[in-house]
Amino acid sequence: MSFVTFLVDDDMGVLKALGRLLRTAGYETRAFASPRDFLAGHDITVPGCVILDLTMPDLDGLSLQQALAEHTPERPVLFLTGTGAIARSVRAMKAGAVDFLTKPVEGAQLLAAVDRAREKDAAARGARRDREAFDNRIARLTPRERQVLDHVVLGQLNKQIAATLGIVEKTIKVHRGRVMAKLEVRSVAELVRLTERAGVGPAG
Repeated sequence: MSFVTFLVDDDMGVLKALGRLLRTAGYETRAFASPRDFLAGHDITVPGCVILDLTMPDLDGLSLQQALAEHTPERPVLFLTGTGAIARSVRAMKAGAVDFLTKPVEGAQLLAAVDRAREKDAAARGARRDREAFDNRIARLTPRERQVLDHVVLGQLNKQIAATLGIVEKTIKVHRGRVMAKLEVRSVAELVRLTERAGVGPAG
């Protein structure tokens, strides 16, 4: 699926200029004249980034960024502004914006920012896929196997886990083997890397 640059600006001239520049660089573009039009037609499954004006009537760029964060937190956002408002740019960057560019933006500067957004989008989607794949595997575990997993990734030995859970060490070995098989890993190191990559902590 191709990477899409979603353009949101109430200035049609800006939309046309940005679209032309990005298409020349090989990017697919979808233009929206208002934030509400964008939200109504936004497909969260499509890889891409949002390039939006900071100051727009009805719903400003920061409000749109917040709305996106609630539903599509991994969607990279690039801000454009004609005002160069420092305080608002700081708020945008703290909220996760990839960049904050001042109009008229230089082509090379914009394309470099879009490249960073593309990398960020790919990393976020990869992390989500890892988490979903891990969730599918971990759903195969019994409650006891899930407990054993939590202790294994903490680096505890079978003897320690057995003492903590109040069961014999031989049973821990069986559970541990089943955990490794169900999660499709061959070593504890691989298991730890998998759980870290998927952002999975103890079940509690």
